[in-house]
Amino acid sequence: MEQISVFDIFKICIGPSSSHTMGPWVAANTFVNEIVVENVKHIKVKLFGSLSKTGKGHGTDIAIQMGLEGRKVETIDVEELNNYILKIKTNQELNLNQEIRIPFNPDFDIEFLSINLPEHANALTLIATYKDNSIVEKIYYSVGGGFIVEAGTTDAEKDYIPFPFPIHSEKDILGWTKETGLSIFDIIRKNELVLRSKSKMDEDILKIWDVMLECMHKGCHSSGILPGGLDVKRRAAEMNHSLLNGLHVDSKDDWIKLIKCTNPNFANTIKWVSCFALSVNEENASFGRVVTAPTNGAAGVIPSVLMYYLCFCENKGDEDIIKFLLTAGEMGSLFKKGATISAAMGGCQAEIGVSSAMAAGALTLCQGGTTEQVLMATEIAMEHHLGLTCDPVLGLVQIPCIERNSMGAIKAITASQIALSSDPNMAKVSLDSIIKTMKETADDMIDKYKETAEGGLAVNVSVLVPEC
Repeated sequence: MEQISVFDIFKICIGPSSSHTMGPWVAANTFVNEIVVENVKHIKVKLFGSLSKTGKGHGTDIAIQMGLEGRKVETIDVEELNNYILKIKTNQELNLNQEIRIPFNPDFDIEFLSINLPEHANALTLIATYKDNSIVEKIYYSVGGGFIVEAGTTDAEKDYIPFPFPIHSEKDILGWTKETGLSIFDIIRKNELVLRSKSKMDEDILKIWDVMLECMHKGCHSSGILPGGLDVKRRAAEMNHSLLNGLHVDSKDDWIKLIKCTNPNFANTIKWVSCFALSVNEENASFGRVVTAPTNGAAGVIPSVLMYYLCFCENKGDEDIIKFLLTAGEMGSLFKKGATISAAMGGCQAEIGVSSAMAAGALTLCQGGTTEQVLMATEIAMEHHLGLTCDPVLGLVQIPCIERNSMGAIKAITASQIALSSDPNMAKVSLDSIIKTMKETADDMIDKYKETAEGGLAVNVSVLVPEC
């Protein structure tokens, strides 16, 4: 069974999709680092299944070009992204890993094939032809959340330090906490401390939060129309402006102070949660910098619920941010191990459903919940996302994706409140059983509802500009 760090679940990246943008980008980065770049005369890319069917809308072709040029998803200047792509198209030339320039025509050298490879719905082949006409060809699968797997490799080949408390299920968590007397948070933290010092762990977690916060702040202050052809208008900025009664400050810290001073009645609080979630996924749809949580399409749920907690609940600041994100990450890893976090394999229950479950568990812990209540909240949130389809209009991560983040955040808060008011010993449904059910539901779901833009809203919403 796979060992997953919280920092595997939360990754700083660029929108709009972790599986269709970030995964192919990382695969292309990996490929150019494994070939002899100076000997290459030509590169060919083939996209299969969901990567082909919704690749244009998700920017898969853009991501691969950037990956082949050796640009890093974590650090690239997002404001220059369009210029980089335009330069490749205009010059018909690729600066391979920033080492050599080779002829490259994106319209010809990136091939979209609607057929599926048997191992996974998100597959791509990268082919390098050397100057002596020999060929290196590798197949990669983008399995959700920015994770990639190279065909023919196994987890057993990975070199890692084992966790002192291996966790693959709810049963494991309950077993370790009972055996050691430690809290669920202590168990998670001790596992992560195998990989980095406490100071480094805290620093990295707070960096993740800072990127989330920056994304929310930018999204709440950016207006206009989202790219892609749907003409979707950004709404977070108008909501933010209205909720703050027209007041404006430049810094993130002052913005948070203003939010805390607004009327915290139920209606306003719900509006703020929605505003936070919309802001992140409007940025995601604009190829902005976000944190995969556990995917890009669901990137708004975790930050919006954490922002709700920090602005409207008693909290301990950085201490609770670390507690929240570590707990959320561990809950996400359970779904990754036991089911899927790939919409191409499981529909949107694998994205919004998982992110809502993660947020519910983390919020419950920060509000004083027991280990059992944390697991109960995680289960409740997923239970009410079971069967949620992924049917993006035009293959874009906009309709219904952006609003679904708001709905997932509200469900997470509700699930947490129910769990905190309940006795887990009386629960009829366990987290392990819901993860098993989610996997079975994913397996039973027909392909047109798995990020192919071939069913649901994708075929029932009239649009004028076809993108994929």
